[in-house]
Amino acid sequence: MAAIDDTSETGSPVRSSYPPLVEAAWLYQADQVCPEDLPMTAAQALAMGLDTPTLCELAGLPRHADPRDIRDIFEQALEELGITLPDHHLARRYALRRLATGFTAGDVDLAGLASEEWSEIEVETAEEQAFVALLPPCACCIEFTLGLDKAAWEAQLQIAACALVSQPTVGPRF
Repeated sequence: MAAIDDTSETGSPVRSSYPPLVEAAWLYQADQVCPEDLPMTAAQALAMGLDTPTLCELAGLPRHADPRDIRDIFEQALEELGITLPDHHLARRYALRRLATGFTAGDVDLAGLASEEWSEIEVETAEEQAFVALLPPCACCIEFTLGLDKAAWEAQLQIAACALVSQPTVGPRF
């Protein structure tokens, strides 16, 4: 298995100056970031003091630029900053844990958990499996499949999410 923290060197200026850029790299690799949002992420990194030619180029792109161009420039900017994109599988596990964290904190509602994409994730722990098993494939399935048991399902989901969040961190450490 790849190292848990393989996005950049310990003590890297990127890690201490702008952790959201590292997190964006992880979420990008997990297909959880829309390309049109990446120029704003780059602009925020510039505002925090990071500065490379490609990061400036990315920050100057409009939201409606070609997504392929945005992706290419984002990946080049990460490379210039010494941020390595993580393994796709590990990034997906990080995104799943982030979803569970958001749910336990009340930042993600039941409808926000619904997505067919999680049914295909390769889980590695019993906690990941328990959480994924409770995720509905779409928002309409919540009402259709659960009916009056919605409160019981939500309680089970909260328990599974808390168990997943309590496990050792998968993803970048800041």
